[in-house]
Amino acid sequence: MNLLALESSTRRLSVALWRDGMTSERGADIPNGGSALLLPWMLELLEEAGLSLADLDGIAFGAGPGGFTGLRLACGVAQGLALGLDRPLLAVPSLEALALAGGGDKVFACLDARMNEVYCAAYIVRDDVLETVAAPYCAPPAAVSFPPGAGWMGCGDGFAAYPDLVKTAFSSIRADVWPTAAAVARLAAPVFAKGGGVDAALGAPLYIRDKVALTTAERLARGGSK
Repeated sequence: MNLLALESSTRRLSVALWRDGMTSERGADIPNGGSALLLPWMLELLEEAGLSLADLDGIAFGAGPGGFTGLRLACGVAQGLALGLDRPLLAVPSLEALALAGGGDKVFACLDARMNEVYCAAYIVRDDVLETVAAPYCAPPAAVSFPPGAGWMGCGDGFAAYPDLVKTAFSSIRADVWPTAAAVARLAAPVFAKGGGVDAALGAPLYIRDKVALTTAERLARGGSK
């Protein structure tokens, strides 16, 4: 089975090709833009593997939460490919991809959501199967609810953006970990193997929060300036 995965919910953009358990990936840290890189990366991976677009069995993308522009980018490219190739599409939550990329077995995933908020979720990770302990949500750092028990690893740039989060009781912190296309592919593979996936037209980002900016009144209430 050959799968293509895209992830652009954060500043770390990546594309991965999954081939019967073997994964190859292209990626780069791109704070702004990067849309012109996804298709060339994809074609490079296919060429190196001796495959064509027609050899793909499914398309997966990191659905979010994350940056609105990035989410629409991955979703749009994935939808276009799935539609043109008549292949199933799968939206994989980006916080799940972050948790898997972290490498721990109990992971609290936390991404900077801007506007003095973070996106969070907690997962138990066994091999490439995730059990959700806390579903994805968005909250100010002071309102974040941490999972009970010991042995939790904190992953994601939310810990770099809001240092007070690091003071909580985690066994370790990996603030430099990002959601990756390779992790998206690993999560998507067992779903596609069971005949999962949806029609391309049904693919959609997972925004969690539907605001892209604060009003002036909201900024002032949070101690910001006009």
